[in-house]
Amino acid sequence: MSSDTAQPTPQQLADALVGILDVEPVEQNFFRGIATPGGRGRSFGGQVIAQALMAAIKTVPSDRPAHSLHGYFMRPGDATAPVLYQVERDRDGGSFTTRRVVAVQNGKPILNLAASFHVIEPGLSHQDDMPDVPPPEELRTEAELAKDYAGELPEAYIKWLSNTRPVEIRPAILRAPFDRTPRREQSFWFRVPGQIGDNAALHRAALAYASDFGLLITSAFAHGKAFADTDMQFASLDHAVWFHSDLRADDWLLYTMDSPWSGGARGFNRGRIFTRDGVLVANVAQEGLVRQVTPKA
Repeated sequence: MSSDTAQPTPQQLADALVGILDVEPVEQNFFRGIATPGGRGRSFGGQVIAQALMAAIKTVPSDRPAHSLHGYFMRPGDATAPVLYQVERDRDGGSFTTRRVVAVQNGKPILNLAASFHVIEPGLSHQDDMPDVPPPEELRTEAELAKDYAGELPEAYIKWLSNTRPVEIRPAILRAPFDRTPRREQSFWFRVPGQIGDNAALHRAALAYASDFGLLITSAFAHGKAFADTDMQFASLDHAVWFHSDLRADDWLLYTMDSPWSGGARGFNRGRIFTRDGVLVANVAQEGLVRQVTPKA
């Protein structure tokens, strides 16, 4: 979503996200996702992932929530154009349902996604502990932080921060380009700033949308590099999310990420998402292109 003279209210941002996620059925097993409102350039990968998930969700009984998705990005999407999603109903079993989704623009696939759904049942339970970080009320957004670092940030990053988006992010750890100290992990709080209702499937799709923010770049932080650096090229290659329980994307969630490996112009990244009270609601993994390039003159 791009910047505008009159800044939208938090609820307007939340309503815009619902409009993005709620794909429209156009034929049996075919759905249309709208273009990014005010978008330009390449599509945000999280949006394509979330719309593909919503297309799959619309073909599955509501008593079987999504428990995982795995997607491969094949081509960059066009943020100014809608996306067509074709759903294949692979299996409807006694406990699990599986779907495959192909996202298409201009007659060519831009994403393949597989999603699995599971009836709710009891089982053994354990989880990681949530990291000890300051609460979101004690932190500022990156846009607010940028005022303190205005003379030190790349122009492209300042421009990126000026774009309005339907997810509010407050870093718990200063990262590049604010702090160039090499580190292989980061944490931030995020939420949809307005209310998006009580549809549990919509909240999972909103988490899938937000899970693409900042994950890929984690592997570059180990080298003090940032997304806006002119000598770097980044692109998501694949993305996976495991949903562990219901959640509210319009309440604060902690996203903690680390990068255990990078090499060969690729970087691997992992993420864990916790509720405010420490419940681990999702795990995320992604590999992406992390390529050093010669800056354009």
